[in-house]
Amino acid sequence: MRQRLEYALVWPWIKILGLLPRPLARAIGITLGLAVYAVHRRLRATGLRNLALAFPEMPEHERHRIVRGEFISLGRQLAEVCLFPRCTRENISSVVVYHGFENFQRAYARGKGVLFLTGHLGAWELSAFAHSLQGHPLSIVMRSLDNPYIDALLQRYRTMHGNRTVDKDDFVRGLLSAMKAGETVGILMDTNMTPPQGVFVDFFGIPACTASGLARIALHTHAAVVPGFTVWDSKLRKYILRFDPAIELIRTGDDQTDIIANTAKFTKVIEDFIRLYPDQWLWVHRRWKTRPPGQPPLY
Repeated sequence: MRQRLEYALVWPWIKILGLLPRPLARAIGITLGLAVYAVHRRLRATGLRNLALAFPEMPEHERHRIVRGEFISLGRQLAEVCLFPRCTRENISSVVVYHGFENFQRAYARGKGVLFLTGHLGAWELSAFAHSLQGHPLSIVMRSLDNPYIDALLQRYRTMHGNRTVDKDDFVRGLLSAMKAGETVGILMDTNMTPPQGVFVDFFGIPACTASGLARIALHTHAAVVPGFTVWDSKLRKYILRFDPAIELIRTGDDQTDIIANTAKFTKVIEDFIRLYPDQWLWVHRRWKTRPPGQPPLY
């Protein structure tokens, strides 16, 4: 009953935002995001705690500005997701433009599959959606939402133009199959994990339990690992879908050493992007929740 009620509350907002002109939908989405920022003390506290861990030298007022900016970014992305049904290959360039598309082309041409290294930065939902509209559908590794009705709606929106989702519980088999077929898979690897799925590598100088599956699959299949992020550009008033050159993997011959080394390398790429766009990352997530044995909790 509760899940149906949640869906009944969410669906009208999705429908309304999806019918509005994009500037107005974005404005309302941002307003909703700021409303959550104003009332959700726990999320604000988590965001401020994470920023204090990552940037101990940062003034308090700057941390507040970044957390507030994160909710603006989330609200803007909410509007974009609601507008998915109106997006076409002809009009998507008014929302998202490519930078470094040739890096994806070169990686795809290798024929061994492409692993998009990405995270909860900017408009991650828009990344795969816009790429599929341009004729490049991919698989997205996602955890199902707790509410099955909202999850089914989001799945329908994500897969409108050929994308498919891979559940985290079927992670390895799904990725191996996709790489064997030379396909593209997007992986969000900036969330807290627990062993054995995660290994500890530094993230902003603090050990963070990080998904090691991307490194394992890349080392096993020789797939190209391409950093790909969709970030809001305030000057262009558009999103930039940026692809960087494929990452050269570390191969020493010691499997476990290589998995940890490459996971650390991938994590550093994500960290560097967050440093460029700090107000567009998901600071309200408890990224350092899992601690190495013997270390005290950080939250």
